[in-house]
Amino acid sequence: MRILQRLWARPLLLLPLPPLFWAGNLVLGRALAGSYPPVSLAVGRWLVALACLLPFVLGRLGAQRQALIRARGLVFACGAFGIAGYNALGYLALQSAPAASVAFLNSTLPLMVPLAALMLGVERVSARTLAGIAISFVGVSWIVARGAPSTLAGLSLTGGEPLVLIAVANYAVYSVLLRRRPVDLDPLVFLAATMAAGLLVLLPFWIWELARGATIPTSPGPIAAVLYIGVFASLLAFIIWNRCVSALGPSVTGASFHLVALFTAALAFLLLGEPVQPFHLVGAALILGGFGLAAAGSRPPVARLSGEARS
Repeated sequence: MRILQRLWARPLLLLPLPPLFWAGNLVLGRALAGSYPPVSLAVGRWLVALACLLPFVLGRLGAQRQALIRARGLVFACGAFGIAGYNALGYLALQSAPAASVAFLNSTLPLMVPLAALMLGVERVSARTLAGIAISFVGVSWIVARGAPSTLAGLSLTGGEPLVLIAVANYAVYSVLLRRRPVDLDPLVFLAATMAAGLLVLLPFWIWELARGATIPTSPGPIAAVLYIGVFASLLAFIIWNRCVSALGPSVTGASFHLVALFTAALAFLLLGEPVQPFHLVGAALILGGFGLAAAGSRPPVARLSGEARS
């Protein structure tokens, strides 16, 4: 228990975990494409996550009722952008978008987060953080291009690719909005409320999907995949991500998203036997170097617009 407390107190050590969990989600999302309806998959993951979280927050809901009412607009916005929008659109994009394009476009998140933070007036972004983000993005591009940058010109924005960009923009806004969480609102209660809000936003789209004849797989494989996504890629990843945003700021935390591409390549090698090529190693070095530079440029974030000056 003491080890977990010490780890929680060092958010830089926690920062790689959400990208690792989300890399597993990406691999499973691609595997389930065509067999698991996208909105149903988004609903399933958040139902699992909320069911796991509720026992830990039910006792606090009464005391937090007024704080939740005051923050209801923020709760709904975070649920709409981070829980519903990003995930449903991401799974819908995976139905048709090539893996290379998805990896490339997802890696625009660390570029979108500082832009959203600047536009919403949440924080100033250091030159070192921006440089680290740029270096990591070059590394991702190098992997996507397989060491031949001219191949990037062949990537097209057809099919699911525009949906990836919209999904990433949703998550960038969510990451910035997290800085507005009131200091008196418990983080886990806030997360549970945003999950419930996101499910509420997804509900009419889920009903529409089922009404069009979509069926939910019930075999052991898809069930196990949804349980992993719900526990690791949803509940644990979001708890840790929210902690890192609170302690490090959205820009530095967003820079870690480049690690998703790195971890996805590693999982593909371990689980699918895909070979590691020299361009993978070069790209991985750039990703890790840029991430390290951005993290090294971290500083205590400015006070939240709600009045919170510290986590």
